[in-house]
Amino acid sequence: MKKIWDTILAIWQITDLRQKIIFTLGLILVYRFGAQVTLPGIDPTQLENLANQATGNPLLDLLNQFTGGAFAKASVFALGVMPYISASIIVQLMGVAVPYIQKLQKSGESGRKKITQLTRYLTLAVTLIQGPGYLYNLHNILPREAFLLPDSLFIPASLVILSTGTIFAMWLGEKITDKGIGNGISILIMIGILARLPQSLFQEFTARVTNQEGGLMLFLFEIVVWLAVIAISIYLVKAFRPVPVQYARRTLGGGFERNIFGSRQYIPLKLNAAGVMPIIFAQAIMFIPSLAVSLSDSDWAKTIQNIFGNIFDPWYNVVFFLMVVLFTYFYTAITVQTNQIADDLKRSGGFIPGIRPGSQTAEYLDDILSKITLPGAIFLGIIAILPIFVYHIFGMQQSWAMFYGGTSLLIIVGVAIDTIQQVEAYLLNRHYDNLLKTGRRRNI
Repeated sequence: MKKIWDTILAIWQITDLRQKIIFTLGLILVYRFGAQVTLPGIDPTQLENLANQATGNPLLDLLNQFTGGAFAKASVFALGVMPYISASIIVQLMGVAVPYIQKLQKSGESGRKKITQLTRYLTLAVTLIQGPGYLYNLHNILPREAFLLPDSLFIPASLVILSTGTIFAMWLGEKITDKGIGNGISILIMIGILARLPQSLFQEFTARVTNQEGGLMLFLFEIVVWLAVIAISIYLVKAFRPVPVQYARRTLGGGFERNIFGSRQYIPLKLNAAGVMPIIFAQAIMFIPSLAVSLSDSDWAKTIQNIFGNIFDPWYNVVFFLMVVLFTYFYTAITVQTNQIADDLKRSGGFIPGIRPGSQTAEYLDDILSKITLPGAIFLGIIAILPIFVYHIFGMQQSWAMFYGGTSLLIIVGVAIDTIQQVEAYLLNRHYDNLLKTGRRRNI
């Protein structure tokens, strides 16, 4: 415990880091405040039906979880940053097939700025598509007396407000990234998910203890299992296969060049190089069948709606698992460029012992990556569908089961690890600066 307090004190003593953390917390408070502001023209007291539908429908509950409850509150941030995530996915997929995007990706900082600007415009387009669907859903769920304005005024005004809310949330995320700590967009999603955690935990505790559905011991056992799943997820995020690399140092001596072996390092090929993106990709695809048949009243359409509209349906999870595995391979292939790694090694004078630089190095890395991606993909798929197992085995609340896996848990773990690593980097830099100022060095 003393070590933890010493670390917190060390963080607080670094002015730059303290300001970044305070700035990040301030923008998070702004985002959470906006999530409580209801759209103008809606009676907040009439939102009970919307909240009940979001709670009773696992698919809508998932969307509500990502927005920190703003979806069920008809908030100005009801769409959250999900349109930005959708736009980012589209741009990444375009980077595989569109030469112009590929050129921008290789253009350094200027190309990155253009891609960011393109993502912003695409975010607005996605918002203008998702906004009318959300407003149409409000009209179907809420009673007529919930709307205080005529449709001719409410719909266009609300569409503008929803679009502005999403753009503002995106701006908050970018400001956190630039002047705060951590990845801003990811932090906003994580905060939205964590905002639902106390309520879900309390509902589960009430169901177990107050309603006598298993008692306190079962509730405590669920907490232990949840902590174990978190530990496994941390392992999945951080696990990697080190590939040793030798660097040759050229020196001049005696009138001729000779190679002297330099430092020995390694390339960390991650077990799950794709991160949480395969689950997000698969989740987005799984929305399509349910939306496609929503306008039909036929029996087969209702069957598809029942399967793909319920994330706790067994067939839904079978398809979801396979999609996660496939997208893990796909996203790993487009993000980890073994040919580029091999070229960079060759230019910097590095090589893998026993492997020739160039094409053989690329093939060797690709072979290793293929072997470790399979267990990583299966592992990720199991984490993705874990909520259905704990839901049926323990009979727990759906909202609490969502925290046992899937996108929610991996986002929380991934963002937390990334943010902690950035804080540690500041602490290490501060420690190094202090060593330079005092002139003390460790004996090597």
